[in-house]
Amino acid sequence: MEISMFLTCVETVTKELVSWMRGHESSVFSISVHGSGRYAITTSSDTAQLWDLDTFQRKRKLNILQSVGIQKVFFLPLSNTILSCFKDNSIFAWECDTLVCKYQLPAPPESSNILYKVFAVTRDGRILAAGGKSNHIHLWCLEAKQLFRIIQMPTKVRAIRHLEFLPDSFDAGSNQVLGVLSQDGIMRFINIQTCKLLFEIGSLDDGISSSVISPHGRYIASVMENGSLNIYSVQTLTKEINKPPPPLVKVIEDLPKKKGNSGDLKVKVTSGRVRRPARSRESKIQTRILKQDLTCGFEKKENELSDGLNKKRLQILLKGYGEFPTKYRMFIWRSLLQLPENQTAFSNLIDKGIHVAFLNLQKKYPIKSRKLLRVLQRTLSALAHWSAIFSDTPYLPLLAFPFVKLFQNNQLICFEVVATLIINWCQHWFEYFPNPPINILSMIENVLAFHDKELLQHFINHDVTSQLYAWPLLETVFSEVLTREEWLKLFDNVFSNHPSFLLMTVVAYNICSRAPLLNCKRKDDFEYFFHHRNNLDISAVIREAYRLLDTTPADIHPDSMLDAFVALTKGQYPVFNQYPKFIVDYQTQERERIRNDELDYLRERQAVEEMQAEVDQQRVEDEAWYQKQELLRRAEETRREILLQEEEKMIQQRQRLAAVRRELKVKEMHLQDAARRRLLQLQQDQREMELRRLDDEIERKVHMRDREIAATAKDLEMRHLELESQKRLYEKNLSRNQEAVAKEMKENADAYRQKVDLEEHMFHRLIGTDQTQNQKIHKLIEENLAKAEQACLNTDWRIQALHKQRCSDLHRNECYQEIAKLLRKNRKKEIEVLNAMMEGEAKKWEEAEEKDFHLKSEKKTAALSDASRRWFLEKEIHDAQHPCDKVVPKGRDEEFASGCLPRASQLNDISEMESLTQISLNQRKMHWDAMEQDLMERARNLRQRLITQAQNRCQTPHLLAT
Repeated sequence: MEISMFLTCVETVTKELVSWMRGHESSVFSISVHGSGRYAITTSSDTAQLWDLDTFQRKRKLNILQSVGIQKVFFLPLSNTILSCFKDNSIFAWECDTLVCKYQLPAPPESSNILYKVFAVTRDGRILAAGGKSNHIHLWCLEAKQLFRIIQMPTKVRAIRHLEFLPDSFDAGSNQVLGVLSQDGIMRFINIQTCKLLFEIGSLDDGISSSVISPHGRYIASVMENGSLNIYSVQTLTKEINKPPPPLVKVIEDLPKKKGNSGDLKVKVTSGRVRRPARSRESKIQTRILKQDLTCGFEKKENELSDGLNKKRLQILLKGYGEFPTKYRMFIWRSLLQLPENQTAFSNLIDKGIHVAFLNLQKKYPIKSRKLLRVLQRTLSALAHWSAIFSDTPYLPLLAFPFVKLFQNNQLICFEVVATLIINWCQHWFEYFPNPPINILSMIENVLAFHDKELLQHFINHDVTSQLYAWPLLETVFSEVLTREEWLKLFDNVFSNHPSFLLMTVVAYNICSRAPLLNCKRKDDFEYFFHHRNNLDISAVIREAYRLLDTTPADIHPDSMLDAFVALTKGQYPVFNQYPKFIVDYQTQERERIRNDELDYLRERQAVEEMQAEVDQQRVEDEAWYQKQELLRRAEETRREILLQEEEKMIQQRQRLAAVRRELKVKEMHLQDAARRRLLQLQQDQREMELRRLDDEIERKVHMRDREIAATAKDLEMRHLELESQKRLYEKNLSRNQEAVAKEMKENADAYRQKVDLEEHMFHRLIGTDQTQNQKIHKLIEENLAKAEQACLNTDWRIQALHKQRCSDLHRNECYQEIAKLLRKNRKKEIEVLNAMMEGEAKKWEEAEEKDFHLKSEKKTAALSDASRRWFLEKEIHDAQHPCDKVVPKGRDEEFASGCLPRASQLNDISEMESLTQISLNQRKMHWDAMEQDLMERARNLRQRLITQAQNRCQTPHLLAT
């Protein structure tokens, strides 16, 4: 019988069963879910099935030969590719949407005899690690579709049970650290590039059974062989692996090129100092050799940046091209901002979790991308943990959002860029907190008044302050009014200049937009203008900003009031306290008090709601219980009525059944009577046919006799005429013999008459004897039929009596349970009566068998007598037909007339008659034997029915008692 396995899908919030997914005939050992959450793949030993998690319907099914088998089928991260690995080491890649085979990995080298059992893929889906019952690990490059490295584990590793890459938030998904769990219960972490053993967990005494790494790579959870659960901190196990990556661009020396052996792929794992995993070949940015300029010694030291870049030369490059190259922009920004990349400090801020102020960030700032929302929430939380003022800064999400969107794959760089922007380009913004920076806005207004008095007067005439035409641009850092390319171009210039350049950019944006601004008359128009994109050339704005930066007098120039650029400190981030602390503390206290009051209110409200819900639930349960009881009572009454109706129907049905049985019994009696009458009529018709046949035979014989007599008379007459003629001729010669001839003729005539009389007498005797014998046989048959009918009537009477008793017992059993006690008391008496009836019945049957034997004897005697009479009549008829064949002496005439049987001369004829008689007797015997067997079979059936009914009557009291 085919057994169907199934998967259950459960809602984690409501804990309700969502769906059953059936289809597997063997146990499922692997489940892989697509990154979008739309599809899932379940794998068993003989098949893999693709499911649509929106409809929980199976899309495709992968069947393979039983001799091959499936090892694992799973989705590759960040792609729509399905990877299927089979037990014969064949690996296929399939397109998820069309399920078309994209490629197949080549067979591994024959020198590495390994059967793949476990697999692991990096988060970017570029490298596949495979292992099995060996100390070798194969690394496949899925983009190049080739095996690029074979890692040999230590000799004490004989089999690999589990592989898993260690995630890293700063490697863009190209994981370089691989965890290898071997048969000895130790999980070793190695660098797949340097093949160095970084650290290991577990021991021979306390081995690991299974292990899993958290999505962010901070913790490792392991189930030990002794049943305990251990959780390891990766940060504690090693600090070297969390070091920031080295610079992407280095000043390197030209080295001679060496051709490596491409076939030498095997690398042994060695122990050594932990190193930072290098970036994979695919994601590595091309480097250039930057030769040292001989004139750099004359430049100021402050223009020298880390990684060998020069700020002045970058500014010249920027003014020449208007923006940095897209390929190197992020690297140049990191160099210009001199980001320290404090991995440990940032991890400490991230480990503090989501700040309370940003728990419901999605309600105020709904973002379609869940990933972007999470990164923004973590970045804002890290800023709030860094300085308390950022938890109360309402425009901080607007300020940080463009940088979060730009650096969403590297949260450390994103945090440090925003922090550097706040420290340098947001100087003095928080001195009037929680109000906008009035001092900064005053600087902008002074510059605008110096360069475009008409526009400023237009703003004053329409009651438009700097909080409307300058602050929206600053708090959103121009992200609302510029496109992505324009914004990147602008901040190439912002990060390359003094922090005052951002303020000059605000003034330049207004001056370049003076034509549409002068046409605006309503305040709503101004608000719309500074919160939406406009048809404005960003290059003209940047050129105007540079012009303002150069032509603004020193007394109103923001450069004199803003400090120069200061980079973040390495190791730990600087303390940020450039804000009115008492205001922030007061707001924090008030907000905390309001939050506590709100929490108390919410707790009380929740308690009241829970009590109300319990009361409502209790009321609903009570109502449901009463309704259920009412329904049960009604159902009980309905079922009682149905039972009464069924009992009434059963009684009526039993009455109809009894009437039908009576009718059937009457019909059976009528049929039996009709059969008996038909049998009698058939026998009578046969006898009449025999009599008619005999009458015809007699008539024929008489007719022949008359013809013979007439012929004889004619012959005598002719003879008489002849004699008369002779008499005339010989009258004399015949006169003497005349008397003698006359006497002889008279004697012959007398003898002939006597013979005729004797034949007629014998014929009448034969008819009388036959009728007498038929009457006896008919009488005997009627007596036997009467006895059989009487036996049947007696049996029917007994059956009806037993049936009535049983019906009465059943009725009393259904109506009155007390009859069971009386039936148990009378059980023995009924058994004795039944035994007595059965003994009487046996005696009657013995008597019937004896009478049947006597009847058979009488039948044999009657058959012999009938045969003798038939022989006699046939003999007599034969003698009458041929009177001249044999002369009977005179002494024998009386003996012949008396009807005695011949003694010697006719023995052959008697034997033939006896044989014919015996054949007729055998036929009749077979007929009567068949009738006898039929009667005996009916008697046996009747007897068995009586015994069964008696047994049922004997068992009924026990059933009623139980």
